[in-house]
Amino acid sequence: ALIFSQFTEHLALIRKALDERGFTYEYLDGSTPAKARQTAVDRFQSGSANAFLISLKAGGTGLNLTAADYVIHMDPWWNPAVEDQATDRAHRIGQTNPVSAYKLITTGTVEERILALQRRKKAVIDAALDDGEPMMRGLSTDEIREVIG
Repeated sequence: ALIFSQFTEHLALIRKALDERGFTYEYLDGSTPAKARQTAVDRFQSGSANAFLISLKAGGTGLNLTAADYVIHMDPWWNPAVEDQATDRAHRIGQTNPVSAYKLITTGTVEERILALQRRKKAVIDAALDDGEPMMRGLSTDEIREVIG
């Protein structure tokens, strides 16, 4: 499993829980040196770890993690393209496994509002890219202002 969070403190809590339960894992955040980063990727790809904990911002480029069967987003990022890019770490050339992706969202939190914002942003982008539809159909003026303002 690839486990993403935008908060290294959250990843630290997950590390502690994995350690207590005897799971093996690799870890990557923005402070991980390039050589250690590649070593962690190689170990995960070889199957020597159950999970790979990755800071969302640190996992954006250059990672090919086709050994993953699951992608778990522990908290949402305001920009859904960043999450999609993170999920795509498992969807690379050479992937032979089905991959399931999950987002964990708690009701009544700022994360739930971020998810709603992501949906509205996606609707705007989809409408803009759909050749057969007028741009932003179905969105109110207030919704458009909220997304781009």
